[in-house]
Amino acid sequence: MKKIILLFIVAIISNTIAISQNSEEAEKLLNKVSENIKSYDNIYINYTYTLFNSEEDINQTNKGSFVTEDDKWKFVMLDVTRIFDGDKLYTISPDDEEVTISTQNPDDESTITPNKMLYFYEEGYNFEMDIVQYVGRKKIQYIKLIPMDSDAEIKYILLGVDIEFSQIYKVIETGVNDTQTTIAIVDFEVNLPLEESLFVFDKEKYKDYYMNILD
Repeated sequence: MKKIILLFIVAIISNTIAISQNSEEAEKLLNKVSENIKSYDNIYINYTYTLFNSEEDINQTNKGSFVTEDDKWKFVMLDVTRIFDGDKLYTISPDDEEVTISTQNPDDESTITPNKMLYFYEEGYNFEMDIVQYVGRKKIQYIKLIPMDSDAEIKYILLGVDIEFSQIYKVIETGVNDTQTTIAIVDFEVNLPLEESLFVFDKEKYKDYYMNILD
């Protein structure tokens, strides 16, 4: 009986050590990705955004892009363009022929920003190494992120990292309602020669639009 108990204890300790090492490896890789991203002068990304839920018969894919430099960025998604010039946020909606001008609130969860896409994993998650996938010659290591908040609407996130370049390759989020959201990076370019006007809102281009100035 004592031997059985001892073996059981050893098995628990070994499993705990393995989980701890797995978590440390995942954290080390995520830190490397963050350091790599923050080392660039600017980043330009094209991506696809897919929403899937078999029970609700939802399967939608859209394209998007964003470019960021310092604290400025430009974001295009679902035909809506958002420009943040470091002070004001301009949301341009062609369908509504409206431009909304406001001060960006970093705590506003409804506003998608490059930072939320590039650094979302830095806080609020436990993580562990998951599967390895080969896409052509690319080696993609997936890390499973599990929300610390037990009331979160997310079950878990699989973050795919391109090992060669320490860059985000794909993000697969599974919600508590089993809705799956996938962001797949199509192009990831860095340190480009950007025009200064890229982050400047040109009012003349939208003189026929309604200007909704919030603050």
